[in-house]
Amino acid sequence: MSRTPVVLITGFDPFGGEAVNPSQRIAQALDGEVVAGHRVVGAILPTQFGASLPALQALLRRHRPVLVLAIGQAGGREGISLERVAINLIDARIPDNAGSQPVDVRIVDNAANAYFSTLPIKAMLQRLHKAKIPAALSQTAGTFVCNQVFFGLQHALRRRHGVRGGFVHVPYLPEQAAQHAAAPSLPLETMIAAIRLCLEVALATTGDAHYAAGALD
Repeated sequence: MSRTPVVLITGFDPFGGEAVNPSQRIAQALDGEVVAGHRVVGAILPTQFGASLPALQALLRRHRPVLVLAIGQAGGREGISLERVAINLIDARIPDNAGSQPVDVRIVDNAANAYFSTLPIKAMLQRLHKAKIPAALSQTAGTFVCNQVFFGLQHALRRRHGVRGGFVHVPYLPEQAAQHAAAPSLPLETMIAAIRLCLEVALATTGDAHYAAGALD
């Protein structure tokens, strides 16, 4: 096995009737790259409530990453959304890819009500703006599988000293937006560049002093 430290990036397979998922393509594109001396492992999670967290746990055990950035699609958003907080709740507006549609269910029993991202999201935001990539901080990752993975990730990393993680939502690809009344979109190349910049910033800093590892009880 390589001794090069690993950064794990996860995306999702297409859901909700879409033919593609930009998060999947980003993870596939960055898989195998070396960023700031770290080898990027890109992996795809199933958009399924019952299978996403076991798949994530398996990736954490196998690769032992020093940093994890999960990515998901948020159709309708105008740019890169740097998620600040994951909540311990599933409230599915649509079924997942296995047909499951839980309502008002906790993700992890006897766990915190919420976890903050442990990535330097404000520094990441500044770097994206410097590169003229549309981006904003987001106060909600929703209540679908994206939020479930974000919460499950932060819950898993709480006992892994020094390992940081967080979640980023990306908008539609242009070909998707054309099917949604010209909804906002970004080219795939721009989104790949954005995630690469986020990794560079995260690997170069010790974290956001205001939103470091924390839980809301």
